[in-house]
Amino acid sequence: MQNIRHLLLFTFLAASIAGRTQGNETVLQYIETYKAIAVAEEQRSGVPASITLAQGIHETMAGTSELVLSSNNHFGIKCKAGWTGESVSHDDDRKGECFRKYDDPKDSYRDHSDFLKTGQRYAFLFEMDPLDYEKWAYGLKKAGYATNPKYPQILIKLIEDYHLQDFTLIAMGKMEAGQEMVAKIKAASKEPEATYAKAAVTKETVAVVEEPVQPDYPSGEFRINDTRVVFVKKNTPLLSIAQEYHVPLARIFEFNEMQETEELQKDQLVYLQRKRKTGANEYHIVKPGETLAYIASVECIRMEALLELNYLSVAARPAVGEQLYLHKKAPAMPKLDMRIAAGQTIE
Repeated sequence: MQNIRHLLLFTFLAASIAGRTQGNETVLQYIETYKAIAVAEEQRSGVPASITLAQGIHETMAGTSELVLSSNNHFGIKCKAGWTGESVSHDDDRKGECFRKYDDPKDSYRDHSDFLKTGQRYAFLFEMDPLDYEKWAYGLKKAGYATNPKYPQILIKLIEDYHLQDFTLIAMGKMEAGQEMVAKIKAASKEPEATYAKAAVTKETVAVVEEPVQPDYPSGEFRINDTRVVFVKKNTPLLSIAQEYHVPLARIFEFNEMQETEELQKDQLVYLQRKRKTGANEYHIVKPGETLAYIASVECIRMEALLELNYLSVAARPAVGEQLYLHKKAPAMPKLDMRIAAGQTIE
């Protein structure tokens, strides 16, 4: 496949608003869906809406993780002693661990608030200023909410990238709903050309976006990382793939960590089995145009595992040339591509 290059001129300001939407529509949709619940929960319990939304985005891969799809569990809360509700089995620190299951995402949000509010080890958090999201993020790690050493940094970056602090301000009556910056980012994504047209043109603001070169995959079923897979062309109905290879359509969406759709929007690998917790190779060097979703696919590694091993959030974009770890924990988070480019990308 030939590289597709798009040259776009824009200023840093325009990029910081419109560019975040490129490749992050899933995150923006998650925020749009759950922002009102997070605000209501802060008003009820005192848990900052910014923290709640950041945790939800990270823990569920913006609503796409295997756990949330099977349980409506948005915060990775395990059953623990005293849980009498429904549950699901999910591999986490150990195989087949028990996680809480909810009928409705609202129940998950409420349980998350109560989990923090009534937990003795989290009591000190409620003595903090709800606007001090950095202290809250580090406090959650200190209290043992997550084992990832970069958990606070992940939450802080999500809050700052998506202006989630605005929802804390709304909950506290310091901002009107609808004035939040993320709403403006969402609106900008619908008319990017108009936004860029206002940008001053300078030589320093030229960015090049490339589409990754697809390997020459064989026809029919083959294996990557000892996992069944086929390479499918754009516009192919996924139902036909499911029928041809005798895999339930729902499983196709689950195995490929993708939202439900009738046809493929691009040429891509389609897995017929669940991807692995470690990749086909020990490392992956990021090439031009590659997103985390693309890398997870070509290396046959689950997205949540790729994020965990490299201390990344689903919205992150590692810089070209960075080394991602696929078998063991990276010594540090990779450098991120801070240029926000628009045009055709691989999602």
